[in-house]
Amino acid sequence: MTNHLFDAFRARMPAADRLLMETDDGRSISYGDMLAKSAQLAHALLQLDVEPGDRVAVQIEKSPEAVLLYLACVRVGAVFLPLNTAYTLPELAYFFGDAEPRLIVCDPARAADIEMLAEGTGAAAVALGGNGQGSLIDQASRLPSEFRDVVRGPDDLAAILYTSGTTGRSKGAMLSHENLASNARVLVEQWRFSPNDVLIHALPIFHTHGLFVATHVTLMAGAKMLFERKFDPGRIISLLPRATVLMGVPTFYVRLLQQDGLTQEAAKAMRLFISGSAPLLAETHNAWRERTGHAILERYGMTETNMNTSNPYDGERRAGTVGFPLPGVTLRITDPESGRLLAQGDIGMIEVKGTNVFSGYWRMPEKTKAEFREDGFFITGDLGLIDADGYVHIVGRGKDVIISGGYNIYPKEVESEIDALAGVSESAVIGVAHPDFGEGVTAVVVRKPGSAVSAADIADAIAGRLAKYKHPKQVIFVDELPRNTMGKVQKNVLREMYKDIYGASKAG
Repeated sequence: MTNHLFDAFRARMPAADRLLMETDDGRSISYGDMLAKSAQLAHALLQLDVEPGDRVAVQIEKSPEAVLLYLACVRVGAVFLPLNTAYTLPELAYFFGDAEPRLIVCDPARAADIEMLAEGTGAAAVALGGNGQGSLIDQASRLPSEFRDVVRGPDDLAAILYTSGTTGRSKGAMLSHENLASNARVLVEQWRFSPNDVLIHALPIFHTHGLFVATHVTLMAGAKMLFERKFDPGRIISLLPRATVLMGVPTFYVRLLQQDGLTQEAAKAMRLFISGSAPLLAETHNAWRERTGHAILERYGMTETNMNTSNPYDGERRAGTVGFPLPGVTLRITDPESGRLLAQGDIGMIEVKGTNVFSGYWRMPEKTKAEFREDGFFITGDLGLIDADGYVHIVGRGKDVIISGGYNIYPKEVESEIDALAGVSESAVIGVAHPDFGEGVTAVVVRKPGSAVSAADIADAIAGRLAKYKHPKQVIFVDELPRNTMGKVQKNVLREMYKDIYGASKAG
């Protein structure tokens, strides 16, 4: 009996002295260090009464220790629950209440506030690091550097990642050991990863892209990461000669194209640039090829499924498409209402099935049932088509989720905060094409008669309530919102009306 996910990494691990990470503050961490330090953290988790199946909620800044904590959770059989570092205390209160974690790990600066929230949930709270005694790292430093991994099977939960819900309530997507392991194995093969690869890791690690795609592929290949705490375009350019792969969101590539240092010479050591988490404009794809000589490989995934499709490593990486279904993934296009299979080229709902697909939403059996067809296909909520050559195109979303800078934002959550203001009658929040963020969060607001509420008033009111990436980039005031005969706000009309306010169009 084994620990399914960690043993998948261990089976492909290179020599202990091979480097796993080089950090932007000058540290080097070997595979041997990873084994020893994650073992110490695993012992520390046991001392805090974390048992198999317990949730460990984590809101911490990106660091090598954060990755080691994730691996420690896998090794003790816990369920890792990463939370965006931008979440406010009211937002965290919901997650803690819903997931009921045994342990909450946070940064020292937030420890006092988190401890107050934890008191009402029965969870213990601890800072990951810090100068004082009592931090998780401090406790772990005195514990054994070897650990017998807890037995976990393919179907046991490894992580819960929260994603936007259709009513504004976030849902916890339950991901198993095999969901994660199978997807990593496929991506290593499809993207030709080897121990010789050096990945520039500048993504956040509280969602699928940075935590699972980038980190898992590196571990599964026995490769190395240049581990950057944040995305700095100038620094990324300076790292290109030392690297072979970059994974990024479209915003990364837009900003890198603004750097004079981005040239074919700078990128000549690179073999692969990958983009995901949001649609990549064709103009960005074409500009990148002109500047660097490389075609960006765009892929398609989501929190609930990991990666579903990818443009080919060998063959045409077609701009405006997300390539072909990955091995082990079955993808089909159906009528959104009836579920009837549509003909090639017709636009409909993207549905997927495979070992990569999650088992359901945490404690939401009815919602889980509603999102799956009887034959096991997951209804993604994304609208798309398959062209004559088999490439998958995503044309929009059946749900109104906004993807800005790679982050998912559900409009209802923002609208609820705006509508609560005294001078606001109602609001509609939409995503509008943005040259930097993919989509810009845009609020269309109707004032109450006689109200003088301003965009600044709205910004001030939501500043402490919602994470910054959810804040509207523009607030537009109108006399009334467009509605259909059933009284439903026509957000498609609003998106068309304001499609050019940021100087970018999705038509590119």
